Amino acid sequence: MIRTGLMLVFVGLLSLGTGVTGWTSDDQGSRLMIVSPTQGAVIKGDSVEVRYKLSKGTEATHIHCYVDGEYQKGFKGVVKGLTRGSHEIKLVAASHDHDALGFEAAVTIEVE
Repeated sequence: MIRTGLMLVFVGLLSLGTGVTGWTSDDQGSRLMIVSPTQGAVIKGDSVEVRYKLSKGTEATHIHCYVDGEYQKGFKGVVKGLTRGSHEIKLVAASHDHDALGFEAAVTIEVE
């Protein structure tokens, strides 16, 4: 337990200043982080590539993407059709059966 805690602190310290905007993990070894866009990024145009890292662990097999709370069916790494203004992009880890696993990562961006 202490070793796990120390590892999480170490990883957290390593991610400072690298553009990693958020990550979460579960007890089965799954981990999710958004690599880009970064928190508060200003996007020109109406689409943005969302890069993330998912360590699948024992249950997570893929992610679901939501923009402003709306599920993005068929998400393949790019969010399209964004309007001007602020938008929250949230990734949620999911199981093979598409059940949300309770860990997620989110960023808020500004579209010009």
